[in-house]
Amino acid sequence: MALHGLIAVTIGVPNVAETASYYTDFGLQPHGPAAFSTVDGGEQLFLTQTPTRRLMELVVGTDNHEDIERLERRLAARGHACSRDGAAVIAREPVAGFVVRVEPSPRLVQPLIPPTPYNGPGRIERPSGRAPGILRTGPVQPRKLGHVVIGTTDLDATTGFFVEGLGFKPSDFIKDRGAFLRCSTDHHNVLALAAPVNFLHHTSWQVRDVDEIGRGALALLENRPERHVWGLGRHHAGSNFFWYFKDPAGNFSEYYSDMDCIPEDQLWTPEALEGARGLFNWGPPPPPSFLSPDDLASLMTSSHSS
Repeated sequence: MALHGLIAVTIGVPNVAETASYYTDFGLQPHGPAAFSTVDGGEQLFLTQTPTRRLMELVVGTDNHEDIERLERRLAARGHACSRDGAAVIAREPVAGFVVRVEPSPRLVQPLIPPTPYNGPGRIERPSGRAPGILRTGPVQPRKLGHVVIGTTDLDATTGFFVEGLGFKPSDFIKDRGAFLRCSTDHHNVLALAAPVNFLHHTSWQVRDVDEIGRGALALLENRPERHVWGLGRHHAGSNFFWYFKDPAGNFSEYYSDMDCIPEDQLWTPEALEGARGLFNWGPPPPPSFLSPDDLASLMTSSHSS
């Protein structure tokens, strides 16, 4: 595909300094007061001040200027207004109104990290030492931004914008409630969910393995149990391990590892998932505040008054 990855996200929050402190604790590396980088992806999170929390911008990578010209024609042919900003195409999602910026950028090539050795029945991968996960002492640092999950009051329009307009590919569906969409080889880079108000549900950040999820959670929750939302568990769509937390503005953030990858489109058949499989395969059941965040009513009020 011409698109090759989710490059960055900009989030509007009322309390930039407090939220920035949280993402520093989360393991992202600060660059100034409101920009943060991952180990492999560079600067991938930006915060800006807004009256209420909201998704402001997604940046998506493509290979070259010819891709940009084709995308500009594709958006126009499907009725989506767009503009140019230098080499980039700027389009506005038609329901929530956040910006999607598509720009030429190098493909992310992550360095090969040797697989974590796990012992199992008839398989001794670690014959002479303790598990490496319990010997690690450094802070957990996310490797890259994986995906963004958005609530939308018009699921069909949001899904159509990403698929028909931008060229994202569907990977799976939560029957009548959500669409997992990809612009890279990851199972999904955007998940659009039907919701009573347009809002940012969460951002998701890759770590090395499930041990890093546990270690990161332990550090993030030390003396701050209110940050916990849901985990540890394993999703069905995407197959990834997960643990979710809440930043001071009310956005959720996720550590994940072991995501399904789809290097060849023809090798994957999307499914329409129902019931619990649309959310998770194993783990504790999701709390009501994950399915319907506590501030949705206030977000609905602010959206009606703006």
